[in-house]
Amino acid sequence: MHGVEMSQYANIRRRIRLECRDLIELVLLPGLAALLPWRWCFAIYRRLARWRWLYREVTGRALHEARARGMVDDEARWHWMRRLVTLVDHADYYLSRTRGDRWLARYLNVDGAWPPPDDTAIVCNFHWGAGMWGLRSLACAGLHPLPLVAPLNQAAFRGRTVLGWYTRARTAEVGRVLQCSALDASTSLRPVIRALRAGQQVGTSMDVPSDQTVASEPIMLMGMLARIPRALFRLAIDQRAPVTAYTTGFDARTGQRQLRIAQLGVYDDLTALIRDVFRHLDTALTQDPAAWHLWSEAARFFTRAEA
Repeated sequence: MHGVEMSQYANIRRRIRLECRDLIELVLLPGLAALLPWRWCFAIYRRLARWRWLYREVTGRALHEARARGMVDDEARWHWMRRLVTLVDHADYYLSRTRGDRWLARYLNVDGAWPPPDDTAIVCNFHWGAGMWGLRSLACAGLHPLPLVAPLNQAAFRGRTVLGWYTRARTAEVGRVLQCSALDASTSLRPVIRALRAGQQVGTSMDVPSDQTVASEPIMLMGMLARIPRALFRLAIDQRAPVTAYTTGFDARTGQRQLRIAQLGVYDDLTALIRDVFRHLDTALTQDPAAWHLWSEAARFFTRAEA
């Protein structure tokens, strides 16, 4: 009985530590952005990113995977940038909830233009940088693409109340910004087909692992071979839907946001479309590889031969 009680006590302590860490990393520190002017807040974030314990698990795994693939020159700087990007990306949820279009105009530099709001389009981004303000810019331009998202893994929230609340709130914020509910991309592409045929837009992140899909396509990324799902690219060709790719980064010195948009148009060749879309991710990764959020999942993304 004594051993059972000790085990229960240890589980309670572990749960408290985990919830406290999530509260700090997902609410308290990123939530400062809702209270402070962005210039002050970003200066604080630059200092907080020096804390080695901050986002330790996910950034440590990301550093390990990137280092194994020869993508880390300065380990200390790389790790600092990975923590800073994670912190800013979480802060953007609170900024999106509390800041309006004037904030957007002041802190977001835009290179390129969005497609017309009344035209059919597939809008592609990537898990690089901090993308929430790219969505806000889309909405300000009158575009409200149907957002495709991966299904939430409810098992990952077991024993993590704060993480569950934050993840659901962030997903809901994407729908609020774009004025349409997020669609589970793993169920069926029929709603996507209906939206494109109705002249609407669809938006999603294209750099996702292909290990849970039937059809995938090989690509070269940073000189390494990877595989990505091809279904939405195939749909873009079949439906004659113009494709736009964009990235949303930020200046690590000032916190100023940088949105780059490229209208790629309609394609007939699947390989050419995938190559041109991922060229934008390759450029972003060359600019700052530490800003990619999927390093921790690199083993699922890159092929074993290249690993």
